[in-house]
Amino acid sequence: MKSPPFEYVKVYQVEEALALLQTHGDDARILAGGQTLLATLNMRLSEPTLLIDIAGIDALRGIEQVGDWLRIGAMTTHSEIEASALVAEHAPLLSAAVPHIAHRAIRNSGTWGGSIAYGDPAAEWPCCLVAMDGVITVQGPAGQRRVAATDFFLDLYMTDLQPDEIVVSAEVPIASTGDWFAFDELSRRHGDYAVAGVAVAARFDGLVAQRVRLGFLGMGPIPSRAPRTEGLLSGKVLDETTIEIALLSLKGELDPLADLTHSSQTKNHLATVLTRRLLTAAHASRSALMA
Repeated sequence: MKSPPFEYVKVYQVEEALALLQTHGDDARILAGGQTLLATLNMRLSEPTLLIDIAGIDALRGIEQVGDWLRIGAMTTHSEIEASALVAEHAPLLSAAVPHIAHRAIRNSGTWGGSIAYGDPAAEWPCCLVAMDGVITVQGPAGQRRVAATDFFLDLYMTDLQPDEIVVSAEVPIASTGDWFAFDELSRRHGDYAVAGVAVAARFDGLVAQRVRLGFLGMGPIPSRAPRTEGLLSGKVLDETTIEIALLSLKGELDPLADLTHSSQTKNHLATVLTRRLLTAAHASRSALMA
């Protein structure tokens, strides 16, 4: 299929984009990397009369450390995150997750902000942001506001982003020496949507996990956490007994939505398998470090 007819405007300032959104309302869409929007246009799932291309807004690009946070501009591509030494040093969870995003061609064009704004529950960046307690900055006519990632994703493809706002950046806490991160997902083929995925963000004092954050993708309408299971892991050594107790909790806490090829029970099982692998790896890594 081909997309419906639309007008196209490329802007070079955030204020230009916001003015057009106010003027055209629901008839306008923001075009960032285009890896999702263009596909929905071609399938007639979206029919805007105006596309506002923000690729020319240099202020929305870049990766920088700001105090205790790593700030990534909305127009930063997946490949730029993948190649960033700052990300590898200060946000290794993102470095672990990015190779799972589709294929090289898509990572070269797709953007950090586009993925966040779209809010796909099977996407890697929203899951990582939720696991890391990240913060998303959006801008509208009234100025900028910061929204916790755990509050930003509301329902299937629905976020707290208002019709007259755009995502300008998102920040994650700078990793400390006691932090440990891992990401893994299962898909039918590399580049396909994940059947299930898990992000782990843990902070250790020696062998004791002071806190553990578990983020899940592909489980439901939004990227989710498992706070009850996180509570069972926090303050504990992640030995085999602790992990098994936590996994029993996790099986009851997760309530995945079935998809066309996988039942809820299958998704629950796969998420549990991934979580066991990563928690076991976390304990092994800390044990080796302390030896």
